[in-house]
Amino acid sequence: QSQLVESGGGLVESGGSLRLSCTASGFFYTMAWFRQAPGKEREGIACINTETKESTYAFSAAGRFTIAAPDNIKNTVQLQMTSLKPEDTATYYCAASPWTYVCRDRKPADFDEWGQGTQITVSS
Repeated sequence: QSQLVESGGGLVESGGSLRLSCTASGFFYTMAWFRQAPGKEREGIACINTETKESTYAFSAAGRFTIAAPDNIKNTVQLQMTSLKPEDTATYYCAASPWTYVCRDRKPADFDEWGQGTQITVSS
C-alpha cells in the first residue's frame, strides 16, 4: 500500500492551470513529481527538499510549474501547473525519498515511495 496519496488532475484546455497535491503518511526529506506519457520514459519534472524548500525543475516545467511544500500542511507537496500544453498530457506521479541530494538529478531509481498516479489530459 502506497504511503503517498495524490489528488488533483483531470482534463484541462491548453493554456489552463491545474494543481496537484500529494500527502505522505510520514516525513520525507525529498518529494517530487514525475510524469510519464505513453511510450516515453518517466521524467522528473519538479523536486523539493521539504526542509530547506530548495527546488529543481526539468526544462519542460521551469517557468510554468511550481512545486511547494507548505509548512502549514504536514507532509504534503503541491504542484501548481500553469500555461498547460497538450504535450503535458501524461500520468503524473508523486514520489518521495529519505535522501536529501536526489533533487539534483531527479532519477526515478533514487525515490523509494510512489503514488498511484493521476492522469492529466490537456486538450488543444
